[in-house]
Amino acid sequence: MHWGAELWDQFDNIEKHTQWGIDFFEKYTKFVKERLDIEQSYAKQLRNLVKKYGPKRSSKDEEPRFSYCHSFFQVLNELNDYAGQREVVAEEIGHRVYGELVRYTHDLKMERKTHLQEGRKAQQYLDMCWKQMDNSKKKFERECKETEKAQIGYEKLDSDHNATKADVEKAKQQLNLRTHMADDSKNEYAAQLQTFNSEQQKHFQFIMPQIFKNLQDMDERRIVKLSECYRGFAEAERRVVPIINKCLEGMISAAKSVDDRKDSLIVVESFKSGFEPPGDFPFEDFSQNIYRTVSDGSLSANKQEMRGDQKYTTGKSKGKLWLFGKKNKGTTSEDFSHLPPEQRRKKLQQRIDELNKEHQKEIDQRDALNKMKDVYERNPQMGDSGSLHPKISETMSNIDRLRYEIQKNEAWIAEVEKTCGRGDRRLSGGAAFERPIETNHHGTPGRESPDGSYTDDPSQEQKAHHRYPEPRRSVEFDDEFEDDEPLPAIGHCKSLYPFDGQNEGTLSMNEGEVLYVIEEDKGDGWTRARKQNGQEGYVPTSYVDITLERNSKGS
Repeated sequence: MHWGAELWDQFDNIEKHTQWGIDFFEKYTKFVKERLDIEQSYAKQLRNLVKKYGPKRSSKDEEPRFSYCHSFFQVLNELNDYAGQREVVAEEIGHRVYGELVRYTHDLKMERKTHLQEGRKAQQYLDMCWKQMDNSKKKFERECKETEKAQIGYEKLDSDHNATKADVEKAKQQLNLRTHMADDSKNEYAAQLQTFNSEQQKHFQFIMPQIFKNLQDMDERRIVKLSECYRGFAEAERRVVPIINKCLEGMISAAKSVDDRKDSLIVVESFKSGFEPPGDFPFEDFSQNIYRTVSDGSLSANKQEMRGDQKYTTGKSKGKLWLFGKKNKGTTSEDFSHLPPEQRRKKLQQRIDELNKEHQKEIDQRDALNKMKDVYERNPQMGDSGSLHPKISETMSNIDRLRYEIQKNEAWIAEVEKTCGRGDRRLSGGAAFERPIETNHHGTPGRESPDGSYTDDPSQEQKAHHRYPEPRRSVEFDDEFEDDEPLPAIGHCKSLYPFDGQNEGTLSMNEGEVLYVIEEDKGDGWTRARKQNGQEGYVPTSYVDITLERNSKGS
């Protein structure tokens, strides 16, 4: 079915229909724009919601320790990823649907305008041909009427015997002139009629059908484009469905990770004081002054005995009554002596762990500076080794200061464990950090290994000299057993350049080789990595492209 054949006389209706189609196209474009705004607003509100209820980074003491808190924050992370997918949907709709609709609407308007102008131009030309034909027709009709009048006048004069010969001859000439003019008008009318018929046939059989066909093709392309946009709208949603399902699965996994028993144990460990429950209160007999029949010696002895017991037990009770009353809100002391023994031990152990981390960081920085100093001494053109002396001195001063702080806190924690009757040394939270200091509580330090740790074993000191840079070890103080399990991978990296790794402690690699990252760069320009065969070592951070996978879902 072609519009040119079936709708040859419906130019005005076709014009209205195409305009209505473009109006509908613009209406759908507005719908997509509003849907796009809703998606963007929804994603923004979700991100604001996650930011509002997410963990604050104000203080370490406020970090969540309970499983339901961790689960809730995991749910927030998944919700944040879900918001990101809504942003992806909005971006897809904006670029592939809305942008295409806006551009295509403009093209449709321009194309329709061109086709309608061609149709109006053809119609105007046909109207002009019709007017010319109609004018020639009317002229021919007038000339014929004038000729008939002239013929009637000539015949009247010719039959009139009183008319002169000159009048008859004049009427005859007038008749001949009108007849000649009528013949010319007839020929002109015939030519104009033939021209009009030809142009009319051409107009309705070729020109207008082609214009209608172009308008029909334009309208059908508009319909197809709407169908593609409907499909693209759905495809934008379908592409993110797998990732959204992963987000929902992550929320379900977070819900399953809630452990009520573990949270109850955390409450116990958080508030346990370490004191024994208070004993029974002694009976105080205030009726002794009433019974005077008892001997003075016996009464005096009993009084002294009761007073002695009362003094002892009451003092002991008063020392523990504060557990069930209001605590003394005095100033916080450096050794946490204001806390109960168990809480004091945990605070001290936490401080020791933090000091150990800082101590290890300073040791790594010292090793890096010494290595840089050696490079400058071998290659003076790369830099002045003397410029590193102030920084090395500052680092050594920080190491000594941290070493003193660790010894001081270990002495305090030994005092607490002795008070509580503890003989074992435990690391809080089950986490294992490298102990850079091995010392007794009398302040006598051991030897210092190249990695900054202290040991009394000469063989361990010999081994330490062959490791550079020193990989961090996990030490568990549990009946003098060591656990040398390899560190877990925290990401991966791809080498950008080859590295021979001739120095001790470094790891050679080829260009394009993929390695596991097991320890980040600490500011010295080296990253600890592991090959596929298990070989570990340090590689230059600038030689590799690192991708950490701590907070991502993984591919």
